[in-house]
Amino acid sequence: MLKLIVCRSLFYVTFLVLIVACGGGSSTVNNQLDDSNTSQVTSPHPLSWNIATPEEVGMNSSLLKQAFDYAFEDGTFSQAALVIKDGNLVYEQYRGITDNEASILASTSSSNSDVNFYKNLLGQRDSNNLVSSWSTAKSFTSFLIGIAEESGYINSIHDPAADYINEWSMDERSSITIKDLLDMRSGLVPICFNFSEYELGECQNSNDASSGGNIIYANNQLTKCINRGFAAEGVTHPWYENGSVVFTRGSFQYSNCDTMVLGEIIFRATGQDIQTYGDYNLFSKINMEAFWWRDYEPSGQSNGNYLAYCCLDSTARDFAKFGYMLLLGGIYDEGITKYSKYVDSIRNLESYGLQFWTICPEQQIYMGCDNSIVSTIGFDGQYIIIDFEKNIIIVRNSLYEPVLNLSQDRKMKLNPTNLSMSNWTATAPKAMGSSSDTSFNPINFYNLIIKSIN
Repeated sequence: MLKLIVCRSLFYVTFLVLIVACGGGSSTVNNQLDDSNTSQVTSPHPLSWNIATPEEVGMNSSLLKQAFDYAFEDGTFSQAALVIKDGNLVYEQYRGITDNEASILASTSSSNSDVNFYKNLLGQRDSNNLVSSWSTAKSFTSFLIGIAEESGYINSIHDPAADYINEWSMDERSSITIKDLLDMRSGLVPICFNFSEYELGECQNSNDASSGGNIIYANNQLTKCINRGFAAEGVTHPWYENGSVVFTRGSFQYSNCDTMVLGEIIFRATGQDIQTYGDYNLFSKINMEAFWWRDYEPSGQSNGNYLAYCCLDSTARDFAKFGYMLLLGGIYDEGITKYSKYVDSIRNLESYGLQFWTICPEQQIYMGCDNSIVSTIGFDGQYIIIDFEKNIIIVRNSLYEPVLNLSQDRKMKLNPTNLSMSNWTATAPKAMGSSSDTSFNPINFYNLIIKSIN
């Protein structure tokens, strides 16, 4: 049985200019992986994870511990990390905020400078605590598109998006395919929140646009994403490569709006929002429980539009089930493996595509690598890393609490001037409004884990 440090807790938060987050006291207790509720299941998708020692799956405990010591160093703001090898949970670790991390937040956030505030808001964490996805949710939206395609609701991802987004059917946007949206190559104007006008519009700088566009501040995060037009070609834009490169249609431009449109395509094609469609066709099939946030539009898809580009809450163990499903080649259901063609497309990616990233273990880059691995990536360091060759899933998440000051409903309402009337996904450190960043590096963590394989 494997020793590890496990921490538990509750927490709340405040926010600053970028998005928002949490804090709190930290303590550690020595514990062991609890296998009391582990059961053998006939489905390859685990209800709860079978547990093995590192040595039982050909890994070195001491070296694996070194990898997790790195992942949980003071200053990483790590809440959860785990490794699945050959279908077994071999190592996991959890903790709350450290004293030093609370001090960092207090000194780098203008919303609250009281160290004890952060320590009291976030104490211990364990495997039952939720983490959040940020843009890792994009990869879930992508797979739901794949499910809808194989199920016949979508004819092909190579078909025009205008088949479902009828607003595009009578103009040049009818040339945009669903795959263009999946690959972030729609050519449409990137949308950001303009604080001076307090509404969504074309991004004015590369910093806001490179993160996908800070549309999270708007009550309605869908309508403007649909109603935007193509970006002008043959000229420079301040949001594209810092205005240093002429924009050409089909160029990669990371866009939260593109994924919001994908969520609407699922809604219009299937008649179900992504939470409902995902519950029946994905989450329940892999024994995962997940909670998707909506925007604050009073109507929309379902008392709000689901945020297809972000903000899916689950546990680290359940996020690992999504990665494991991909490793298995699809969803095993009714005696067959479904969606294997879509999984193969994900597995064979050479750069960003289908709302997944490729990570190069040998270089500090995310695109253009001969020996890449597939990963989801979310703001503040949310990762599901899938190594198809070595049969490994790695999950890492930062400290998190869903802050529901306005209501107990996961509806995004982010008002920096009135946090007591705001709801948001609060991760550390950046989403707390901190100017500090995590010291965690996913490539370093991955390489340390791989080093532990005998």
